[in-house]
Amino acid sequence: MASTNRDTGPEALRPHPDLERYYAGGEQGRRAFVRDIFDSTAGDYDRVERMMAFGTGTWYRRRALERAGLKTGMRVLDVAMGTGLVAREAVALVGSPDLVTGLDPSAGMMRQALRSLTTPVVLGFGEQAPCRDAVFDFLSMGYALRHLSDLTVTFREFHRVLKPGGRVCILEMTPPRAGLGRVLLRLYVRGIIPVLTRLTTRHANTAFLWQYFWDTMETCVPPAQVLDALRAAGFTDASRYVELGMFSEYTGTKSAS
Repeated sequence: MASTNRDTGPEALRPHPDLERYYAGGEQGRRAFVRDIFDSTAGDYDRVERMMAFGTGTWYRRRALERAGLKTGMRVLDVAMGTGLVAREAVALVGSPDLVTGLDPSAGMMRQALRSLTTPVVLGFGEQAPCRDAVFDFLSMGYALRHLSDLTVTFREFHRVLKPGGRVCILEMTPPRAGLGRVLLRLYVRGIIPVLTRLTTRHANTAFLWQYFWDTMETCVPPAQVLDALRAAGFTDASRYVELGMFSEYTGTKSAS
């Protein structure tokens, strides 16, 4: 596992400012908090995700990967694989679990993923991926952009591990900028989901996790900055597709030359 002691530098593009309600100590405190809360809630995560997405998450993730160009036989790195929600759909599309490698800093999430997956897994951070250069045809990351320390550094790593012509696909939830849609989404993610998790899950931290999710969504850098960071890392044709007004799909290609 790569070292995780490096704080972000002065030119880092952080996805959101420090959220002192949840952790102290800057970047090291944030990483420790995120790793610990995912470790402690791994057993509940899939159940809450199904509840939040009304059972449509599987269909949407597979469709998004197809839109981004994932095809049979491609070798995939799934960054921040969590419980394997994106990796499972990638396996179905590429045709073999051996072609999909999962990367995650949470041992608890990884253990949960391996209950239903036989893919290779690596314990580590996307910012310092312990992978060789130019290994993968496709790189995916599902709803973890907000948990990164530095988009610039991470996207350069994504570019490094992809083969020439390789594709990146980053899924993220982006709340509407204003209006009733934003109000209702905030009420649902930060209010209703945490209440339901207290009634239906085993770990007190699970409700806290979804409150944290909303606060990271609300303070996340705008989509234009995410696209700029992809371009700065060397990705061509960086673009964003939006589903249902709030599900962002960021894609780009590593130049073949």
